[in-house]
Amino acid sequence: MEYNNMMELKFLSKSQNESFARTVVAAFAAQLDPTIEEIADIKTAVSEAVTNCIIHAYENKIGIITIRAFILDNKITIEVIDEGKGIEDVEKAMQPLFTTRLEEERAGMGFTVMQTFMDELEVESTPGRGTLVRMTKYIGRNR
Repeated sequence: MEYNNMMELKFLSKSQNESFARTVVAAFAAQLDPTIEEIADIKTAVSEAVTNCIIHAYENKIGIITIRAFILDNKITIEVIDEGKGIEDVEKAMQPLFTTRLEEERAGMGFTVMQTFMDELEVESTPGRGTLVRMTKYIGRNR
């Protein structure tokens, strides 16, 4: 597929890299001239997706997180990819308040937040192989 622009970023699944990833994606999205609210939405969704990789995909070990972003016209698509443990039941995991980490008092709202702040959300996962979260935001849709 042809895009107006694209980028790829790889980094270790360390919590200090979450804000770095969020900032890089926001800087890339800036070329679409989004509103402050649209940038905040993108940053929040990326933050949730990266945090899920750190907390759930790799648990107590370090792995690689890959972010790809694609711009086509007024649309940005962001993929957050891990090669961690995967999700057994994606549909169940996407339900509000579902968490596998009750002992850590996780809210289980990560996917719900992503769905709220982005226009489209897709999750592909294979247990033992990893997860791909694809989020799309249309910039300028409500102007």
